[in-house]
Amino acid sequence: MRILSRYILREYLVPLFYCLTGFVSIYVLFELFGSFSRIMASDADGWTIVKYFLAYLGPYFHYLAPAALMLAALYTMWSFCRHSELVAMRANGISFLAISLPMLFVAVLMAGFVYWVNESFVPDTAQWAIRFKNAHFMEKELKAEDNIIFRNAADSRTWTVDGFGDADGYVLKGVKVAVDRPMGGARLMTVTADKAEYLDGQWWFTNPKVQHYDASGSEVATPTPELDALQYRNFDQFSERPMDFILQNRAWGYNSIRDMLHYLQTRKDITGAQRDQYVYDVCSRILAPWACVLIVLIAIPAGVASGRQSVFKGILGALGMYFLFYGIVIGGMVLANTGLMWPVPAAVVPYLIFLAAGIRVFWNHR
Repeated sequence: MRILSRYILREYLVPLFYCLTGFVSIYVLFELFGSFSRIMASDADGWTIVKYFLAYLGPYFHYLAPAALMLAALYTMWSFCRHSELVAMRANGISFLAISLPMLFVAVLMAGFVYWVNESFVPDTAQWAIRFKNAHFMEKELKAEDNIIFRNAADSRTWTVDGFGDADGYVLKGVKVAVDRPMGGARLMTVTADKAEYLDGQWWFTNPKVQHYDASGSEVATPTPELDALQYRNFDQFSERPMDFILQNRAWGYNSIRDMLHYLQTRKDITGAQRDQYVYDVCSRILAPWACVLIVLIAIPAGVASGRQSVFKGILGALGMYFLFYGIVIGGMVLANTGLMWPVPAAVVPYLIFLAAGIRVFWNHR
């Protein structure tokens, strides 16, 4: 890396660190205002409280990161213009693109980090943070998710589960499975068990009790008494997977892209407006990290303008573009949810508009 690129990178990373720290600190302070007394009265240690704030912040990080990148880019370019460093760079034949590349490189790295937060960190921690807060930050009162109801419409099965026995959904406690006949027919059988474990791709039930029904829904004697008398047996006809129960019990917005796609593929009963909304959410989640790059692409020329004219004009202009961007994104979401626009174009168009605007503004300042 050239000396100049390292210098630009250092000048950009310092305000970026301050901006990110400031946004996170403001968030923590606002959360502390409402939870400080309960945190102090809780039995949680310091690391658990830090984990809670990180987990609670995770779902909002893809909004904070572009804002921090934007303000850091504004300040860096304003400083270069204010001290005539930009003029000196250009006078020595350095292109505007070469000057901007270190900041764009950081924006791409931040986009990758936002993607990791959304895909790996949030699904594992955000739901826990809500449960931890509802338990008044008392670890001893923190219970696993319970009262889970999962409906498999394609196979006419309804699972009722008292709670998870582990974090991955491979152990279910207090299980009842109601199996109906195809095409909305009467009850075929019910299976109740103390526990169900997912082993080698099959569900194994502990102390299962099986009740069969005839075509009219009346109870009948079991046709397989020896099999139904077993204290530990598998039900290979149950095709549900542990992830199905995890997704059922997790807030939709906390799912990863892979989990969202899995949910859409397995839940054939979701149709119409609800499926369009979910498809929009998947597209929006894929595109969300790239807001980091789009915002920086617009903020760099805005910083140059603020250095040449008025710093407040540049900051207000960039902030206006930031809120306009997310305003258009929200508008696309509304259009998709109301059926006025297909979900994929509704998610993609705002990013294309601002990509074109960013390239044009950047080209005008080249």
